[in-house]
Amino acid sequence: MKLLQFIGLSVLTSSLLLASTDVMEKAKSAGLQAIPADKAALAKLIDPNKTITPERVELGKKLYFEPRLSKSGIISCNTCHNLGMGGVDGVEAAVGHNWTANPHHLNSPTVYNAVFFDKQFWDGRSPDLEDQAQGPMQAAPEMAAAPSLVEARVNSMPEYVEAFKKAYGNDVKVDFKTITQTIGIFERTLVTPSRFDDFLNGKKDALSDAEKEGLATFIDMGCASCHTGIALGGSMQPFPVAGKYKYANVGDFKGDKNGMVKTPTLRNITETAPYFHNGAIWSLKEAVQEMGRTQLGKEISDADAQKIVTFFGALKGKKPEIVYPQLPESTNKTPKPDFK
Repeated sequence: MKLLQFIGLSVLTSSLLLASTDVMEKAKSAGLQAIPADKAALAKLIDPNKTITPERVELGKKLYFEPRLSKSGIISCNTCHNLGMGGVDGVEAAVGHNWTANPHHLNSPTVYNAVFFDKQFWDGRSPDLEDQAQGPMQAAPEMAAAPSLVEARVNSMPEYVEAFKKAYGNDVKVDFKTITQTIGIFERTLVTPSRFDDFLNGKKDALSDAEKEGLATFIDMGCASCHTGIALGGSMQPFPVAGKYKYANVGDFKGDKNGMVKTPTLRNITETAPYFHNGAIWSLKEAVQEMGRTQLGKEISDADAQKIVTFFGALKGKKPEIVYPQLPESTNKTPKPDFK
C-alpha cells in the first residue's frame, strides 16, 4: 500500500513539474523575459554605458526627493512617482504646480522598472530616463522650473556642489543636463525582481497553480503580444485597435502623431491603480476586460479576467531599500520658493 502511495505521489509530482515546465516554455516562447538573477547580466541591461556609481546613485536619490528643483519648492520627482506607493501617485491625473491637474488628464506611470522601457512618456517622446527627467521639471503644470532656476538652486548649496565633484570629478559643470542625468542614473537602479522572474529563471514552484493558470490564460488571450519583454510592456503600440476605448472622452490624449501609445508595464500592476493613460479605470479586472475589447477584439469572461488578475499578483516585485535622504541646507543665495 505504501509503495502504491509513493508511486502515486511521484507521478503527481512529475506531472506538476511537467506542467510548470510547459507554462515556463510557453511564456518564453511568447517573448516574456525574466529580470536576470545574475548581477553582471542585470548591470549590462540597466547600465550599458557604465554610468552607475555609488556616489552618483546616492546623489541622484537626493535630487529625486529634492522639492527645491520645482518653482514652488514643494514638488519633487517623488511627488508623482512615489517610491513608497508603487512608483505612482495614486490619482487619475498628475497634479503639479499650483495644484494644476495635467491638462491632458494623463496618469503618472510608474518609475519602477522604467529602465526596461523602449521609450519614456505616454507618447514615447524621450529615449531614456536621463532625457525624460528634463521634461516634468520644466513643464508649467508640473514642476514649472526653468533650467536656470534649477541650476541656481543646486549651485547655491555647497553640499550639493561637493557631492557632484565627488560623483564626477572636480571639473564637473553642475548644469541642468548633469543634474537630470544624475536623477536618471538613480532611476536605473529601481528594478523589482518578482516571483515571476524566479519562475522564468527556473524555480518551478515560485508560482502557485492558480498563478500558472493565469499566466497561461494571459498568453492564450493574446495579452503578451503587447505586454512582453522584460518590462511586460514599455513599447509603442497603436491604441485602440479593435474597438473604441470606453473612456476615450476623459482627456484629449490621442498618442503620438501616428496614434501610438506606450504600453504600460504590468510589473507591480496591483499597486499602480488607476489604469490606462488617463487613469479612468480603477478595477484591475475591468482593465483586463477593456483591453480585451479595445486591443484584442475579445470579450474576456469574468472567470478568465480573474485568472489573469491572479497571475498579476506574482508580478509584485521586491523593491530596493530606499532610505529617505537628508537634503542640504538652503543658503542666502538659494532662490526663494515662487508660487506664481
